[in-house]
Amino acid sequence: MKKILCIGEALIDMICTDKNMALSEGQHFLKKPGGAPTNVAAAIAALGGKVELAAKVGADPFGKHLVDTLESFGVSTKRLLQDENFFTTFAFVSLMENGERDFYFNRGADGQLSRQEVDSIDLDEFSIIHFGSATAFLPGPLQVAYQGLLQKALKKDVFISFDPNYRHLLFKNNTQSFIDQSWNFLNSCHFFKLSDEEAILVTGALTLKDAVDILLKKARAIFAITLGKDGTLLGLDGKTEIIKSIPVNPIDTTGAGDAFVGAVLYQLSQYSLNEMKQLSIDGWKKVIANGNRAGARTCEYLGAMEAFKHLSNDIFK
Repeated sequence: MKKILCIGEALIDMICTDKNMALSEGQHFLKKPGGAPTNVAAAIAALGGKVELAAKVGADPFGKHLVDTLESFGVSTKRLLQDENFFTTFAFVSLMENGERDFYFNRGADGQLSRQEVDSIDLDEFSIIHFGSATAFLPGPLQVAYQGLLQKALKKDVFISFDPNYRHLLFKNNTQSFIDQSWNFLNSCHFFKLSDEEAILVTGALTLKDAVDILLKKARAIFAITLGKDGTLLGLDGKTEIIKSIPVNPIDTTGAGDAFVGAVLYQLSQYSLNEMKQLSIDGWKKVIANGNRAGARTCEYLGAMEAFKHLSNDIFK
């Protein structure tokens, strides 16, 4: 089993625990390690996989907290770089009763991972590279590094996974840039995961059915569209199938999609590259079903990292 490389942002989520209060009014905040590829890496390690995270944090207490947290799961952090010139990135979130989020993004070190730093990565160490960053399509060094690593991966014998992790509050003024950059990866990867909202966004479709039809025609990769409690739509060889999830009593859905991706990649890492590319429909259905189980179980705990402490491959069938 070779290693999996995840690249993207590592950050601190500061969650306002004062109910229905805007950030300007909130007094109490809960610190949680986050960032989509960070969560995926932790989930892979929790399941027993070999994984590294390529990201950048500040040389400050919050960056140390992220490093310590990932190492506690068994994630290799030799490429989780600490930058003395930038503070660790923060995302401040307050959940309102109407379902809206009051959100403020204080970007720091995560955007500074450079092309030169990722060019030094020896891809022969890895069987899978996962591009899963919500921030890597924002202008800056990480954007260049992200695109550069994709081009390097395409020249190597490596399986490419992609999850765009769209965040409206980051791209509300430049949605088309997000869509265009996403298609560069959708057309290049072997597997991608989208939410139902992301599928409609990137295709420009009016309905999920239309979005799926477009993806089946335009994208060559195997894909999964997560549907929450209804399971996951698997797209493969021009056909689709809904893979059901398992019933749970959800407490917090944070990190469920990342747990799903982590579980999928962990399972794929058991195969050689040729075996991954030739996995049968029944094989993919099993992989997705187990991913659904991981995502559902994550919803039973408060916070992604707390949930991953209870994640193991014993949940697989």
